[in-house]
Amino acid sequence: MSQNPYKEAKRVFLIVDNGSAHRGLKSVQRLQGRFANLNLIHGPVHASWLNQIEIYFSILQRKALTPNDFSSLAALKERILDFQQYYQGIAKPFEWKFTRKDLNRLLCKVSKPADSFRRAA
Repeated sequence: MSQNPYKEAKRVFLIVDNGSAHRGLKSVQRLQGRFANLNLIHGPVHASWLNQIEIYFSILQRKALTPNDFSSLAALKERILDFQQYYQGIAKPFEWKFTRKDLNRLLCKVSKPADSFRRAA
């Protein structure tokens, strides 16, 4: 926060989970008291949307940043922005299809071999 571009920015949004080190009004007051342009955003307790950005970062890493052989920060920035533009054109929403029934089926399937091994012993 003490270096550019953050220092000169009108607003900086810092998205955090609900960890005890930055949860609650006191953390907001402490950080915003130190950095007037900081907006602390706490994600939901079960931050599934935060997991979505982690998925995107994983895709970015695998598809655009590996190997990480950039000649400069400008080249890195260009690669990220080019990938972002490309990905926005092809991306489709992630669909979570694994239901409670699927979990129960999987647990039953996984537990069966272990039971048969116990009977054999």
